[in-house]
Amino acid sequence: MKRKSILLLLLFIFQLSIFKSLCAQDWDALGRRPYPQWFADAKLGIFVHWGLYSVPAYASKEGYSEWLYRGLMSRDPGRMRAMSYFADTTLPVREMYAQLTRHWHAELWQPADWARLFRQAGARYVVLVTKHHDGYSLWDDPYQPLWNSTVSGPRRNIVAELTDAVRAEGLTMGFYYSLPEWSHPLHRWTLDPHDSIRRYVDSYMVPQFKHLVSTYRPELIFADGDWDFTADQLRSAELIDWYYRTVGPSAIVNDRWGQGTKHGFKTPEYSAGIADTTRPWAECRGIGRSFGLNRNEDLANYLTPTALIQHFCELVAHGGGLTLNVGPYADGTIPLIQQERLLALGQWLEVNGEAIYGSRPHATPCHRVSDSASLPHSTSIDFDWVRNAPMPGMPVDNFSIRWQGWFTAPGRATYWLKAVANDEMTVVSNGDTILHHNHAWAENNDVYCTGRLDRDQCLALDIYYRERDLEATASLLVSTDSLHFAPLPIDSLRGTATWQRTVRCFTTKGDNLYVIEFERPGSSLSIPDMPRLPKHARIALLGSTAPIPWRQKRDGTLSLDLSLVPHHELDALAHAWVFRIEK
Repeated sequence: MKRKSILLLLLFIFQLSIFKSLCAQDWDALGRRPYPQWFADAKLGIFVHWGLYSVPAYASKEGYSEWLYRGLMSRDPGRMRAMSYFADTTLPVREMYAQLTRHWHAELWQPADWARLFRQAGARYVVLVTKHHDGYSLWDDPYQPLWNSTVSGPRRNIVAELTDAVRAEGLTMGFYYSLPEWSHPLHRWTLDPHDSIRRYVDSYMVPQFKHLVSTYRPELIFADGDWDFTADQLRSAELIDWYYRTVGPSAIVNDRWGQGTKHGFKTPEYSAGIADTTRPWAECRGIGRSFGLNRNEDLANYLTPTALIQHFCELVAHGGGLTLNVGPYADGTIPLIQQERLLALGQWLEVNGEAIYGSRPHATPCHRVSDSASLPHSTSIDFDWVRNAPMPGMPVDNFSIRWQGWFTAPGRATYWLKAVANDEMTVVSNGDTILHHNHAWAENNDVYCTGRLDRDQCLALDIYYRERDLEATASLLVSTDSLHFAPLPIDSLRGTATWQRTVRCFTTKGDNLYVIEFERPGSSLSIPDMPRLPKHARIALLGSTAPIPWRQKRDGTLSLDLSLVPHHELDALAHAWVFRIEK
């Protein structure tokens, strides 16, 4: 019996090693498959988050409204209150959430109008959320026969109707697909152990995914919800390979298929983009802070047309693109502010698209200058800026802040200071460094400093914070013998933020170099550090027919004479001004 057990164990280890070897070979094979050129050339896509969560359309001012179901699972007070207007909140979460189908009518939805708007925005592809983490399907799904939009809510096949409309406008259709679900009985994501997902994958996820793809044949798949699982658990290499063989060489997938995924276009989210050009990439973000519509957002959360267009240009200059989200109302209309932003982007692209579509990065993607601003007055340092910055006009990543102020001991006590920061915080007191935190946020990475202060003794504080990417989080806390950790009260706290502001970007296409100016030029323009141009090079301002004389200094500085360009033309070419240099 013992010998038989040993043989079975050896056989299992042998089979496991073969499985891992096959998986590695699958990823290697996928890695050798070229990515379709259409995606690298497209640059702009439209994301659509629309579902049951669009009924309350609620989250915190910086939150994701499409995570409503998860908020109900945790009994989040704000989401529970918003939900109480539409459902009986004493019910179990799934039953409570299902009551939203009574309010999602989509009575004004016209898929052809959406598709036309997306084309007018200059998009080349569309990505529809076919199923989010709540598991509610937006097509006639045989694997969710009672939990889809054809039998409840709008009682329409949203996937089919929008796919037909998008393709009729000449755009490429893509699908977002959540791999796990919060409420499926075979595996309740975040509640059941992560390593118990295999039955869900085999019996439900894989056949559902294959049915969706086989029926509608999308040319892009944006998978999501993968971060708690391995690619092997999700059978990702196998599914991606099957998808490619089913749809053909034009198909492409993203990189969110579980830990160990070695394939797919990259998807930075609410970021300053990335510099990696070994794989295609496109930032995904909303015009505001949420993907699903969040009626709780402030107007300041929305990108202005200028901020949107310049951010898009910067992404393209670094070799990427943008999948820009819209969050419709439950009635099927897209908020007017979102429409306005899309149309502004489309109007700009109509004039300047040749510098964007099909372009490639230049050796110098952008020129930047240092900028700074004083922060609003406060009395403590305790913030969590999610997909945001402390002031309008600042980038969400890559900035620094220096605060100065005084801390006066509230009496004779032993004190403890704690710093929590993403990414780096240094506290200097009277010239000595007393705290230095250089970790991503985690409780076990908190940094403590202890000391004793006499009554009314003061600490002169210099606090330095540096944000590299993703969330900007910083707290400086104090505790005494009689007080638990709380924000450190600082007298006369003053903060100054510094960052690098982009003033121009560059793209290339063929022999042409494009200079994208972020500030309105006057009668002349000087561009430093330019490559040496041949004497026969011609320069034109896109959208204008006026000739532009030029000369170049020995140090590379290029001087453009814009005196012949009418002022009204420069004013009309708003947001960013594009010069084509034909070599």
